Amino acid sequence: MPGGRKEAPPLQGAATATMPAFRQVGEKQLPQEIIFMAWSPKRDLIALANKVGEVLLHRLANFQRVWSLPPSETTGKEVTALAWRPDGKILAFGLADTKRVILCDVEKPESLHSFSVDAPITYMHWMEVTEESSVLASCFNAEDESNLLLPKLPALPKNFSATAKIFSEEKSDEIMKLMGDVRLNALVLGSNSGFIEIYAYGMYKIATVTGVAGSCLALCLSSDLKSLSVITKVEVSPESEPEITYFQFDTSLLSTYLPEVTRMARKFTHISTLLQYIKLSLTCMCEAWEEILMQMDSRLTKFVQEKNTTTSVQDEFMQLLLWGKASLELQGLLMSQLTVKGLKKLGQSMESSYSSIQKLVISHLQSGSEALLYHLSELKGMALWKQKYESLGLDVTGIEEAITAVGSFILKANELLQVIDSSMKNFKAFFRWLYVAMLRMSEDHVPPELNKMTQKDITFVADFLTEHFNEAPELYNRKGKYFNVERVGQYLKDEDDDLVSPPNTEGNQWFNFLQNGSHLKESPLLFPYYPQKSLHFVKRRMEGIIDQCLQKPADVIGKSVHQAVCVPLYKASRSEDPTPHLFKLPFLWNDKTSNLHYVLFTMLENSISKIYILRRHTDISRSANNGILAINFVSFANNNINESSGVSSYSCLDAHFYDDETITVVLSENSKQEGKERILAQLPLSSVYTKETQELEFTWNSGQRLDEQVDDIPTCTISIESQWRVLENMKAQYVAVNGIRKVSCVLSSNLRHVRVFEMDVEDDGEAEEEEEDEAAQHAGAELNQSVDNPNDSICAGAAQQAGETKEHEVSLDA
Repeated sequence: MPGGRKEAPPLQGAATATMPAFRQVGEKQLPQEIIFMAWSPKRDLIALANKVGEVLLHRLANFQRVWSLPPSETTGKEVTALAWRPDGKILAFGLADTKRVILCDVEKPESLHSFSVDAPITYMHWMEVTEESSVLASCFNAEDESNLLLPKLPALPKNFSATAKIFSEEKSDEIMKLMGDVRLNALVLGSNSGFIEIYAYGMYKIATVTGVAGSCLALCLSSDLKSLSVITKVEVSPESEPEITYFQFDTSLLSTYLPEVTRMARKFTHISTLLQYIKLSLTCMCEAWEEILMQMDSRLTKFVQEKNTTTSVQDEFMQLLLWGKASLELQGLLMSQLTVKGLKKLGQSMESSYSSIQKLVISHLQSGSEALLYHLSELKGMALWKQKYESLGLDVTGIEEAITAVGSFILKANELLQVIDSSMKNFKAFFRWLYVAMLRMSEDHVPPELNKMTQKDITFVADFLTEHFNEAPELYNRKGKYFNVERVGQYLKDEDDDLVSPPNTEGNQWFNFLQNGSHLKESPLLFPYYPQKSLHFVKRRMEGIIDQCLQKPADVIGKSVHQAVCVPLYKASRSEDPTPHLFKLPFLWNDKTSNLHYVLFTMLENSISKIYILRRHTDISRSANNGILAINFVSFANNNINESSGVSSYSCLDAHFYDDETITVVLSENSKQEGKERILAQLPLSSVYTKETQELEFTWNSGQRLDEQVDDIPTCTISIESQWRVLENMKAQYVAVNGIRKVSCVLSSNLRHVRVFEMDVEDDGEAEEEEEDEAAQHAGAELNQSVDNPNDSICAGAAQQAGETKEHEVSLDA
């Protein structure tokens, strides 16, 4: 054959399997251009992202909208990647402008978890490991054990549910919901700056792969964890066009240590969610503390600045306590600025605020810290089992440091409890005395129950005045106030400064004993104590140490991943539209049963786009036969066009794997006339990999790009006969499919017109076009009963919202 091309004979009947015609169930003109679409793996739902940064969820029936998540300043406005968790309960999307990844609940449009990345994400893929359940049984038992030993984390107060969806509901099993099944699933992120990150359960980073050439266009981690397929766009030089290159990375460390990786990842995910819980509990405490509590300090400072007498504030109050008489200046401060009503309000605010903070420390901070200590101690036990965990980078000394840091945090939380306790007692006695004194000044009636004051009470107030009402000029230079009567707020300030009034450790025998015994200071059994620092400072230090400890395995595993295969495929044209269409070819697929990686791509050749299928074994030491094939599409069925030859050929516009056995393609007719026919067709792989094609082997020339060897690639001509449908009145360009739910969504080249099909419908003979269109209109009512799994509860509120937005969308379409 000229040009050395090997070609299999046209397989006319090969594609004529018994698959029925596709049924259209919905069509819409959308107001914004769609740049991404992905079907849920388990339900008849499709997620869309549009140009303005909105993420939408539509259901199959009539393409109804379930919910939409508008772009925001905090999360971001530029969606660049989207992926479903394999169980379909969580949707992840990446934002370029804020460099964040958001995990969103399928039931309602709200962020469950989010994290920052170093560079904008250009592609994400969420995979699940296929492994025998016996391997995972031990992990599951360990989970049960921690649930038995640890008390349930109390839910955060209702008013914080917006900041903490995971912990807002009464059940603390939200963490488990976020982690999903015990089976390991991993969110793989590719960026435009040469690194790939793998997040176990979409939350904890288990690997950072650096040194990847180019900007990532597609990636796929095999379900046996043996290798990672990546397609990147490599800029060879500023003048020349970028090269599209296929890489295969060896990730065998993950597959070899799968049970260990799973257990470690679950522990780390627990630890990072507990850190988030502690952080949010601290936020709640800061919000429970009110600015009104600073009133006393500011009023007294103003009094010092304005008074003419040389008597100190402390003496003024002491005179009032001992003689029952106040100077005119103090009377002015108390009666006109503080007022009886104001004092009462201040007392009530202080009591409610302190008791709220106290409850949060006891119920939330302490239980969260204890759970953190438990999981870190288990992690230490794992790290000591060096034979299994050392090669994954678990480091005992780092974990010991983290345990010590948590201990310091618990000590600081206990110190705060003591400060709150003594402050509440002091303030109660002080306010009660001052309230009576002010009532007497204003000559009001003093209730008899308040009038009784014992010698003990007087001593208590005198001690409080001595300790808290000393003027401190150096404090004025630091904080702009002379007094620090209120001692709790300083613990909740997020700053590096030392505490204004640290606890008094004089005369504390244990403290002195530790200070004098130098050998005890170094003891790993004693947690270090930072008397001068705030709770926020100790928490930040703890977070830093734990993050460092959890970061090491990601670096170690990342370094073990190495490039095994590099195949330059073809040159990309620069003339393409710069806005990302995130569903462009090349497309990657992992066949879990045969353990194969597939790559689908097109190379423009004489303006006719064949589809090329590259396949490799997930185990890099093994090779797959028919490494690459080209597919030429022809049709013998349509005799209206090119009647002279009776054969019309088609170019492939888009192709996606429908399931392991079938590829769904969008074809365009190769004719010169205007209204080129667009066709949606199913291509069974059995018609491609036949006995005839088995003999067609391609000899790779590693020194050349694939498009330079295009004439040597074995070509298989497929005739499309029954599994196809003409897409009338639509310039179809892209397709998204889901073989599990047997659905597809076709998008036009203007990125606004969508059509949804059920791909596997029993056909009742020759259905008329009118009947079919009518069926599409009534499909909503039928599908709600028949298609959606009754167990899948897209929440009632979302369904109602879909109903409300339907009218809105109709007007937009109109």
